[in-house]
Amino acid sequence: MLAIEDWLLLAGVCALGAMTPGASLAVVLRHTLHGSAPAGVRAGLAHALGIGVYAAATVAGLAVVLHRFPSLETGIRLAGSLFLLWLAWNSWRGAGAAPAGGTGGGGGRPARDGFLIAFLNPKVALFFLALFSQFIDAGMSTAARVQVAATAVVIDGAWYSLVALVLARGPILAALRRHHARVERATAVVLALVAVVVWV
Repeated sequence: MLAIEDWLLLAGVCALGAMTPGASLAVVLRHTLHGSAPAGVRAGLAHALGIGVYAAATVAGLAVVLHRFPSLETGIRLAGSLFLLWLAWNSWRGAGAAPAGGTGGGGGRPARDGFLIAFLNPKVALFFLALFSQFIDAGMSTAARVQVAATAVVIDGAWYSLVALVLARGPILAALRRHHARVERATAVVLALVAVVVWV
C-alpha cells in the first residue's frame, strides 16, 4: 500500500483534476437541472466509472499502447468530439423548452452521458499516465495498484455526486430553472468549445 503522505498527495491531485470545470461538470449540471439530484448523481457516478476504466487501464499499461498507436488515440478523440457536439446541440435545443423539473432520473441517459463524457476522452489516460508514473513502480503490489486506481474513481464520483446534491437544493435549483435557457446555452457553448479545443 502507498505511504499515507504519498496517498494524500495522490488524492489531492485527483481532487484538483475532478474539480476543474469543463464538459463533465456541464453534463452533471444539465442532468440535475432537467431531472433531479438522483439524475445528477447517476451522471456523476457513471462519470467515475468512465474515469475508472482509464485509471485501471493506465495502471495496466494502456496509455503506453495509445502512445504507440496514435491512430487509436485519434479515433477515440474524434468520437469524443462528435459526442460533445451532439450534447451541445441537444443542450442548445433544450434552451427553448421548460426544464422537466420532476424527480425522475431520466432513464439511462444521465448514466450514459456521464460515462461517455469521461470514456471518450483519451486525455484522461495521458493525465493518469503522467500522474501515476510518480506513484507506481515495477515492484508495486497488486493491492497498491488497485489503491491508486480506486483513489481516482472514488474522488471523482464523490465530487460530482456532491455537486449534483448541492445544485439540487431548493433555492439553487429554483434559480437554475428560472434561468434554464441561459444555463442550457452556456452549457452548449462550453461543450462545443471543448470539442474544438481538443484538436488545437
